Amino acid sequence: MTVTDPRPLTGEPVSLDLLNTRWMKDGVRQDLLTGTEGLGVWLAANRLEDRFVADATTLRHTLAARGALLALADRPGDPDAVARVDAVLGHGRIRATLTVEGPGEEPEFEDLAWGPAWTAARDYLTLLRAAPDRIRACAHDACILHFFDTSRNGTRRWCSMTTCGNRAKASRHYARTKDN
Repeated sequence: MTVTDPRPLTGEPVSLDLLNTRWMKDGVRQDLLTGTEGLGVWLAANRLEDRFVADATTLRHTLAARGALLALADRPGDPDAVARVDAVLGHGRIRATLTVEGPGEEPEFEDLAWGPAWTAARDYLTLLRAAPDRIRACAHDACILHFFDTSRNGTRRWCSMTTCGNRAKASRHYARTKDN
């Protein structure tokens, strides 16, 4: 039985998609990763289900990575947050390869259960190299989602214009008309 992904924002880079396994719905925090079934949904959403198993150990390591990445996203440069992400990265490495198709890279893990966690942490490094200022939390006060701003001018503020952006506009409109 395939479980559909209930999250309001998907398709972000894997590191931010891991952060987005927590979201708000009607003022209540939701969490996809409360069990291995949710982990399976997240692995499938990121095309990792063929490489990693959604078991309790993988879930525990993935939750550790999510906490570390959230700390770093909320407090960039914080030494404790940096150390937590670095600790996750310590569980894997990249091995250079050469195949008939040419040069490549292959991740290796001391324990395969660290694979999804390490993959997300390494992806965050890629985002930091590309454009650290474009790693964003949604500007809506009641939203806890994150996104990588790919807009041309780099001014995106909302996880979704149709949800959080419209809510913010409606709130501003209501405040203006209420005062009149």
